[in-house]
Amino acid sequence: MATAVAPTSSSLLFFSSTLSSSPSSSSSSLSPIPRLSLSSTSRHSLSSSLSISPSFLALSKNSPRRAVSSSPTSFTVTAEKKNVLIVNTNSGGHAVIGFYFAKELLAAGHAVTILTVGQEASDKMKKPPFSRFSEIVSGGGKTVWGEPADIANIFEGAAFDVVLDNNGKDLDAVRPVADWAKSSGAKQFLFISSAGIYKATEEPPHVEGDTVKADAGHVVVEKYISEIFDNWASFRPQYMIGSGNNKDCEEWFFDRIVRGRPILIPGSGMQLTNISHVRDLSSILTSAVEKPEAAKGNIFNCVSERAVTLDGMARLCAKAAGLPVEIVHYDPKKVGVDAKKAFPFRNMHFYAEPRAAKEILGWSSTTDLTVDLKERFDEYVKIGRDKKQIQFELDDKILEALKVPVAV
Repeated sequence: MATAVAPTSSSLLFFSSTLSSSPSSSSSSLSPIPRLSLSSTSRHSLSSSLSISPSFLALSKNSPRRAVSSSPTSFTVTAEKKNVLIVNTNSGGHAVIGFYFAKELLAAGHAVTILTVGQEASDKMKKPPFSRFSEIVSGGGKTVWGEPADIANIFEGAAFDVVLDNNGKDLDAVRPVADWAKSSGAKQFLFISSAGIYKATEEPPHVEGDTVKADAGHVVVEKYISEIFDNWASFRPQYMIGSGNNKDCEEWFFDRIVRGRPILIPGSGMQLTNISHVRDLSSILTSAVEKPEAAKGNIFNCVSERAVTLDGMARLCAKAAGLPVEIVHYDPKKVGVDAKKAFPFRNMHFYAEPRAAKEILGWSSTTDLTVDLKERFDEYVKIGRDKKQIQFELDDKILEALKVPVAV
């Protein structure tokens, strides 16, 4: 049995208090499965014994769906607390990922700065998760606003161990962040990509290594960061739920269920998808930060472990609300509507499996839609959305075409 001790890394680097004010200018083969046990020795460093079992599974580069075995290894590493920068989008469903990630890192003792695109005084910042950034500050984190293209000026003289880009969807947006991270000495670069880049398959679910759309912006970014960073990883999320999300998912169903309206689902309703609680996405990212050598050079589907049918999601939301539900199926072409505008999920089988996270990082999902949707419904009622006036013009158009009476 071989034993090795990883060298301790450099001390945490912090930067001046000017960060608290507004800035002046605005697919590799996969690694073995580690089993990690940690014994904390101080706030900023910890010793950990990492033993890898004699038998484990790794994914083959050429056959991503085929499990292969590898020779046993055992070694000891010393891990340290990291100084992490999160470049966070100011819109869309991904913003909540950065929020949860920051809070989880802080709870684990890491130092966190979150750079949100735009200006702190903008109307967008009045909505969650941005309206809850005080939770990051109270946890010891720093919040900064500005433009990623100006990142070198915003963080002049600062250095981070880890940089996560949770904003860019193409190389033009990500390159300034990646190039600055490289030049400033970041040890690890992480990127939030998308499971939407996978090409449709006859053999779902999507697993890491499946064919992707070569011209997709996220794919171009993944290629670029793999070329300039020694230690990088990319994460491909799907649909997510969770407190602080500013993009409707479960709310779409609740809006109709509490008002006695039918849930209109395109197709058969048996289409499979993946809906994860955002804490699952955050925990995969945190695992990558705390196991950088394992995560190195890998792509991770950032999803929960189980799929759900579209009909099943409707029924689970109704169960969470304690109300009955009527499900109506329709053919978008026959009723003359665009399913992308009429329904929050893709009208097809679209789900991925978190194989790499489980096998490489030793990660496991905690998403439980029965429990999580009940918590989400309780918050839905608490904020008064169940009483909000909502128009359902597109639903009414579909119901009229189907000759189904509209609830008054």
